[in-house]
Amino acid sequence: MKIGMNLLLWTGFVTEADFPTMAKIKAAGFDGVELPLFDGNADHYKTVRAELDRLGLACSTVTVMTPEMNPISPDAAVREKAVERLKWAVEMNHVLGSFAMCGPFHSPLGVFSGTGPTADEKGRAADVLRKAAEFAKDAKLTLAIEYLNRFECYFLTTAVDAKALVESVGHPNFRCMYDTFHAHIEEKSQASAVKTVEKVFAHVHISENDRGTPGTGQVRWDEAFKAIRQTGYDGWFVIEAFGRALPDLAAATRVWRDLFPTPDEVYTKGIQFIKEKWAAAA
Repeated sequence: MKIGMNLLLWTGFVTEADFPTMAKIKAAGFDGVELPLFDGNADHYKTVRAELDRLGLACSTVTVMTPEMNPISPDAAVREKAVERLKWAVEMNHVLGSFAMCGPFHSPLGVFSGTGPTADEKGRAADVLRKAAEFAKDAKLTLAIEYLNRFECYFLTTAVDAKALVESVGHPNFRCMYDTFHAHIEEKSQASAVKTVEKVFAHVHISENDRGTPGTGQVRWDEAFKAIRQTGYDGWFVIEAFGRALPDLAAATRVWRDLFPTPDEVYTKGIQFIKEKWAAAA
């Protein structure tokens, strides 16, 4: 088991200004960080990679899609832009030496059709994501698609949906991830959701029900950790918490108030919480 910290708590674009934060995360005992991947080029990420290597931190990334690059659009030209965007993202992951790219890159964040996903949309998503998975294969990268709660998207909102998408894509480099925050909203229980994705998940986000410090809210943590441990999972647990430092992200994630005293509390208490719960679930 390895533990990472999502840098979206501080920034949407990692630069040298964030290197001291990365050093503090390393000093707190983390094995890696999760980088937001929304912009940038290879030269920029070579610099970030050098600092990751210097600190001895592994990395994963998280990315999203926009309406202009929508994998489920009925417009073939828009879907092709989605393919190109995902190819760029995989290339940047390769530069970073990332082991996984996660996130809801199945459809645009916060865009709704007024109904549930259609069979055509599911087919389009599988076609686009299969191409992305082939890029990922060449980069030795795992794609871990994320299902969101129904207030953030309509296309992929449950463990059942995520499993079905993984099976539809049918590529060894395409898996799903498990996020305790979204499961807390959408599932009947953490255990049943974990059981559903048992054979297809490759990444875990540890996120409290209010997006604050893990262990301070209502998520059924004992149930979640026990269920994950019973699957034989021995991969990454990445803390994901959101604050108000990034106005656009705060708006997208509906964070209107401070959810923790300081960011330092989130990762220092969060890592201890994960270690204690993982040990207790043995």
